[in-house]
Amino acid sequence: MDENVIAAMARWPDVPDVYGWLSLTERGEWRLHPQGDALAPLDAAGNGLSPGEAISSPPILAFIGRNYAADKAGQWYFQNGPQRVYVRLDAAPYIVHTTREDRGGPRLRTHTGLPVNELRGWWLDDDGRLYAQTEHGPALVAGRDLESVLASLRTLDGKPVLERLEAQHWTGGDAFQVEWTDAQDPPAALHFCPASAIPDTLGFVSRPRAA
Repeated sequence: MDENVIAAMARWPDVPDVYGWLSLTERGEWRLHPQGDALAPLDAAGNGLSPGEAISSPPILAFIGRNYAADKAGQWYFQNGPQRVYVRLDAAPYIVHTTREDRGGPRLRTHTGLPVNELRGWWLDDDGRLYAQTEHGPALVAGRDLESVLASLRTLDGKPVLERLEAQHWTGGDAFQVEWTDAQDPPAALHFCPASAIPDTLGFVSRPRAA
C-alpha cells in the first residue's frame, strides 16, 4: 500500500467506508459506478447489475492495484486515501493471465500485475470456469487463458488433465492432484465446485455491503 495512503489513514481514521461505487469484471476490468449503484438491480424485476463505466487511465489503474486489499470478512476494497471503497466482484478478487518467465514454464500474473508464485489449489465450477487459490488471494483464470492453463496441467502420472476431466463424471467434493507442466510448483488439488459455492469455498464476499 502506498505510503501516502497509509499516512492518510492514520490522519483521518474515521472516514466512512463506501459501497457500490467500484466493481471488478471477470475480465479483470475495474469499472466505476458514479451513481453508487453497483449493487442495485438494473430493473424492477431484479435482473442484472449496473455495468458501470470503464476506467482507462493507467495511473489510476496502477493506483487502485497498489492499494487493493481485503478485510477480515473477505470483503475486498480499494483504499482511496483515508477511505475504503468496497468492490463488487463479478468473478473473484483477482483475474489471472498466463505469461512466460525466464525459467521457461507457464506462469500466472494477476490483473494488478502481481506474479503468482504459489498455487495452493484449483477449483473447476459447473459453468466451466477455473479458479486458483494463490498467495495473493482467490483468482479466476481469465477466459482467454483457460484453454492454455488446462492444457498445461497434468495429473501426477503425467496424463493431461483434460483427458481426466472428459473421462470422469464430476460431483461435488471430487478432487485429484495436479501439477503444472514444466513448472516448479508443487502438486495441488483440483476440486469440482458448484459456481454458486465458489465465494464461500474460496473465502471472499462478491457483494460487500455495509453492516
